[in-house]
Amino acid sequence: MTDTRYDRAPGDRPILADMEEATSGVTIYTIGLVLAVVLTATSFWVANTSLLWPPGVPLGLAVLAIAQMGVHLVFFLHITTGPDNTNNVLALAFGILIVFLVVVGSLWIMSNLNDNMMPPAELMNMPMRH
Repeated sequence: MTDTRYDRAPGDRPILADMEEATSGVTIYTIGLVLAVVLTATSFWVANTSLLWPPGVPLGLAVLAIAQMGVHLVFFLHITTGPDNTNNVLALAFGILIVFLVVVGSLWIMSNLNDNMMPPAELMNMPMRH
């Protein structure tokens, strides 16, 4: 017999008795909550401190935001790489694709409108005659 092993995230429920299962679920959600609060507080500290190199602050905030997304995906949405979780991962990827298309398409449309609707620079700098 082969021993089939599946990837497990911290938020996945193990096969336990009912009481142990409820306790395990509360523990996992509590760990996720603590991590999310720590990452949020760290983000506020990074944005408001003068101890860090100012050009590095946006990069630090981006790293903390990605970590926050990872905590939410693993601890609260229970997204793993296991074979039983393929539909969830595909739904998440499709959602990310749609958001990317909406954001990039909106920026493209706004840039195109800005180029085509603004009067030429020569007209903007002409002196007014009264």
